[in-house]
Amino acid sequence: MNKGNNPSADTRRPDRAALVIAAVLAAIAGVIFWDVSRLSGLAGYSQVGPMTVPYAIACCLIALAVWTAVEAWRGDFPEREHQRAGPVVWIVAGLAAQMLLLNTLGFSIATGILFALTARGFGKRKLWLTVPIGIVFSFIVWAIFAKLLQLSLPAGPLERLFF
Repeated sequence: MNKGNNPSADTRRPDRAALVIAAVLAAIAGVIFWDVSRLSGLAGYSQVGPMTVPYAIACCLIALAVWTAVEAWRGDFPEREHQRAGPVVWIVAGLAAQMLLLNTLGFSIATGILFALTARGFGKRKLWLTVPIGIVFSFIVWAIFAKLLQLSLPAGPLERLFF
């Protein structure tokens, strides 16, 4: 029980990170609402048109934003672990490498490097093993999407070697 002006040890301050997330959710919903409002001339003969799904998504995002803000203000979110920067840097480096290498080395090699660097971010230290495994998995995915489903994915030297 709390006596006097001393705050109890179990009270928590509002979670600022969660409040930022709530604000971002509300901002995304606002952009969707704005974009949907520009589609008003496209209503057709049906009640369900191109405005229905984006409008529903925006409403859900607003509900999530309000819920997140209430929970953040009450301090109901659990304490988060301290974020280590190393794994995040490995994963971001993998994403950057894939974006930079996709058009020159092709989907398989670029995505294999993304796979390996992401695995490194999650603690797998053997890049000499994860790079070839990632390239093989990515090549299989490329073959399924590009050849079987006829979808366009960037081909590089490895893809041109086999197809």
